[in-house]
Amino acid sequence: MALPLLLGNSFNRNVEKKFHKSQHWGFCNNVRMLVSEDKPGIGGELLPGKKVKPNYSDFPKGMGSTVPSWIACDKQVLSFDAYLEDEFPDKTQEKYRIRRYKILFYLEDDTIQVNERELKNSGLPKGTFIRRHRISLPPPDEDQFYTVYHFNINIDVVFYGRTFKIYDADTFTKNFLKKIGVKLNPPGRCPEDPYMKIQREKLDRMEPLRPYESYDTRKQFLECDRKVLRFFCLWDDSASMFGDRRELILYYFLCDDTIEIKEVVPPSSGRDATSLFLRRRKLPKLGKVDQEFYKDSDLFIGATINVWGRKVLLCDCDNFTKTYYKTKYGIENFTSISCKAPPPPPKMERKFPPYNGFGSEEDSLRTCMGLVPTPPRRNFKKFMEKNSYGNKSNILRFFAKLITHKRVERDRKFVISYFLSDDTISVFEPVERNSGFTGGMFLKRMHVKKPGQEVFKSELSEYIQAKDLYIGARVNLNGYLFHLLNADEYTLRYMEENSDQFPMSSIELVLQKLKEEQSESRELKHLFRNADPKLTKRVDYNTFRDIMMTLTTGRLLEHEFITLARHYGVPEDTCPGMNILMAQAHEQLKKNTFENFERLIATCVYEDREKKKVLPTKDIRRLCKSFRLPLPDHLLGSILSGDVKMSGSGCHHLFL
Repeated sequence: MALPLLLGNSFNRNVEKKFHKSQHWGFCNNVRMLVSEDKPGIGGELLPGKKVKPNYSDFPKGMGSTVPSWIACDKQVLSFDAYLEDEFPDKTQEKYRIRRYKILFYLEDDTIQVNERELKNSGLPKGTFIRRHRISLPPPDEDQFYTVYHFNINIDVVFYGRTFKIYDADTFTKNFLKKIGVKLNPPGRCPEDPYMKIQREKLDRMEPLRPYESYDTRKQFLECDRKVLRFFCLWDDSASMFGDRRELILYYFLCDDTIEIKEVVPPSSGRDATSLFLRRRKLPKLGKVDQEFYKDSDLFIGATINVWGRKVLLCDCDNFTKTYYKTKYGIENFTSISCKAPPPPPKMERKFPPYNGFGSEEDSLRTCMGLVPTPPRRNFKKFMEKNSYGNKSNILRFFAKLITHKRVERDRKFVISYFLSDDTISVFEPVERNSGFTGGMFLKRMHVKKPGQEVFKSELSEYIQAKDLYIGARVNLNGYLFHLLNADEYTLRYMEENSDQFPMSSIELVLQKLKEEQSESRELKHLFRNADPKLTKRVDYNTFRDIMMTLTTGRLLEHEFITLARHYGVPEDTCPGMNILMAQAHEQLKKNTFENFERLIATCVYEDREKKKVLPTKDIRRLCKSFRLPLPDHLLGSILSGDVKMSGSGCHHLFL
């Protein structure tokens, strides 16, 4: 009776050897171990499974390293290309289908995974065909598993009854098989699927009116996002009525092949403020049977594109666009085209009729420039800049006398005023008692022509300008000859500040003129030394004038001498008197309408406790600041430079 039991035990042991038992990997002393299942012992207690250390010699060695092969081959996968002939006996058009697979063999644990490649419109499933696990060999060796030595190129492998034909592998797989001693077969070729061949022939014969499948543009968007080509363009619409040349900027967005065009609107052009010429979209090519859109290959300098019937010329591009076309298309020539309009043809010279004597010349000329006569235009900008305001009068005043042969009129004095705002001149004669002349306005304010010009001519006459007036000049004003004797302080200072317009007031030009008299330099020193016996290094004005006029023998004009004398003259005391300071203070108080005088006077009297009628400067300044007296600090400081009497009447006199 014991024999069957022994046979049974033997049978069980054979079954254990023949069939695979579940086991798992564990770690012991940082070494990966194969751990079997825990078994129940006597009494039902679980006995720990046995840890079996793997035989490293069974695995392929690494690159000559002493590390175990399964560690060296961690995360290394062999990839094989295979196909499977799937039979379809019920089909009339094709008897089989060709299905392509990718066989992945993981070297770390000899597991295998089979993935089916995606084939568009094939009707077959895709993705994982056999999940990753160890696969046993076909019968009669079903007790063993596939290892790396069972794989090669151009062989057949059987997985669960399906025959996979391996026809190629990647470079890493080929190199690995060579290193472990496998002799590789030459690569094969995957046959063409008859069903896909028939479908492709059908699609070639069909031409759909519109695309029925979407194009995945995510890759193009991710690679070309924020990359924009920019071209400077020109749309010449001058041939049409009221047309013009329009400067445009074309933006080509590489992420989705769309185009946007903006117009460069010049200032004060009279056009709408909206600068968008074409909204961002794909621009179709007009006139094509098949609908096509403009691509980056269609855009280059010198090309003309059709923007919905408008011919737009690409004239130039930016540096990024040049680099893009140089890299992608190898274009080297980026010669720009000028967007500016060609120069207009020369205008015909207009000939105006001569002046007929009616009205002013400017008024008569305006009647010849249009059908509707318009009044002459004045220089409004010059009028606003040179008009009188504040302390600036912008009027040049000269003291003159009349040059005449009549003895009675030789002593007549005149004041000639030149208005810089409109270049007009007026002459006024001061009233002198018992002179026999009434005085008053001698010449009203008007433009004065230069003498010696033709009266009836087509061109406008020349008028006396400010540069024609200087001390010592002789001016003909409507037939009266005047000799300019002197000028006021404002006129002299204005001419010196604008010496580019008045060369006789330029000290540099006057000194340059004197340097030309080098031969008389010693005589000049001798004359000045004799005129200054006390060595004060100063001479009076008349002595200085006689010396300079004698040496230059008339080559130095009167105005040039005055410029020289003003430059080297001893400055006078420029400190204004108390009366001037009081006048300025009164003007400031009137402008700011300050009326709180009674309280200020009462406070000053109250601060004068000792009744001396005098307050220190710091107390007066403090009181003025406390009452917010509208006077500048420098003016208040000049007035309070000494002790000021601040009695009731004295304070009232100071601030009123």
